[in-house]
Amino acid sequence: MEKLAEKLKSRSFVFFGGKGGTGKTTCAAAFALRASRDGRKTLIASTDPAHSLSDIFGVAIGPKERPISHGLYGIEIDPEEEAKKYITRVKEQMQGVVSSVIIQEIERQIDAAYLSPGSEEAATFDKFVELMDEAGNPYDLIVFDTAPTGHTLRLLTLPEILGAWMDSLIARRSRAVKLLRMTSSGPKDDPIIKVLEKRKTSFEKARAILTDRSITSFVFVINAEKLPVAETAKALSLLRKYGIAAEGIVINKVIPPEAGGLLEKRRAIQEKYLAEARTKFSDLWIAEIPLLDSDVDGIEGLLRVAAFL
Repeated sequence: MEKLAEKLKSRSFVFFGGKGGTGKTTCAAAFALRASRDGRKTLIASTDPAHSLSDIFGVAIGPKERPISHGLYGIEIDPEEEAKKYITRVKEQMQGVVSSVIIQEIERQIDAAYLSPGSEEAATFDKFVELMDEAGNPYDLIVFDTAPTGHTLRLLTLPEILGAWMDSLIARRSRAVKLLRMTSSGPKDDPIIKVLEKRKTSFEKARAILTDRSITSFVFVINAEKLPVAETAKALSLLRKYGIAAEGIVINKVIPPEAGGLLEKRRAIQEKYLAEARTKFSDLWIAEIPLLDSDVDGIEGLLRVAAFL
């Protein structure tokens, strides 16, 4: 049977997501390692605040891209740090665009926005766009090891949500500028509208990439248990609503049929949810990884997992 890695070999961006504790990072790392061994220059990028990539590969991976092994590179994106950079960029964009009289008040509002819910997702999304930029992307494949499912869904649906919000802001600003020109000789080109339109273009570009199933795909990692199966079914529906292709399911830590003792009883429970997952996700490509007899650690351990992908 054709492996999941073979079915996704033409993709440029593959997102791995799932409930915490399912083995999502291990599967993402193994998938990326396999791709690099197949001759594809690959970057694995972690947006999970837990940042387990360094532990799995046994090398220090930080906020800058660095080599891990031949053809494989890694980066751990820090959402909090990216939010700080994002706020700094916004402040710089406002310089020279708004009156010096109100700039301090605007900066105060921007600093308050940094503490608001969603600021880290917006900043991380900007980093996604930067990494996926075709002009500056030197990789054949970027594998994203994302945060647990809820955070990731909010992140991936941002282009749709913020795009509509940006349209509203541009429309309001355009009306205000039109009124201003009727009462005074204001500038022909409004700098604020330019900034908003640039952001809108960025969202549109990201949405085009995320919804292009020829280059982008999403893979869920689950265990054969009630909650991961139910949560993934809901997440699939939401991704499809926003036009994002979820094409693969990895069922991890499957207890082998020959297991005895306590594991045999657990296997009986798993069978119910294995059957449910195979039925619910029958339209997706499914890979099953058995419960291994040792921890997955380092390149050799990851290659062992990669054999099932």
